[in-house]
Amino acid sequence: MSIGLDEKFAMFSDQWSPKIIAQLNDLHVKAVKVKGEFVWHSHPETDELFFVHKGSLNIQYRDRDNFVHAGELFIVPCGVEQKPVADEECEMLLIEPAGTPNTGDAGGPSTTTGDWI
Repeated sequence: MSIGLDEKFAMFSDQWSPKIIAQLNDLHVKAVKVKGEFVWHSHPETDELFFVHKGSLNIQYRDRDNFVHAGELFIVPCGVEQKPVADEECEMLLIEPAGTPNTGDAGGPSTTTGDWI
């Protein structure tokens, strides 16, 4: 079954709220739109894959910036503290184990594991 990314991204407008679009074994593929800054957090139990579909993303580490542009992917190793930042709206895919909260170990009111669309 093919999945049209542009169609999936057209289904929502909220920021920093991942939408589950596919499952591969025990991994969820999530579509998310982001703009501005997210919270500092880490995922102690898992790596996290970011694939930028449109726009650009800066995945900040405490000691450096990691810029990811449309068509590129970036993997944050498990346990590494990060803060995603997008100056303009960025559409991206996340691939991570099912049930992984977006805020990792930070928690808070923005925490979600994603909803299916």
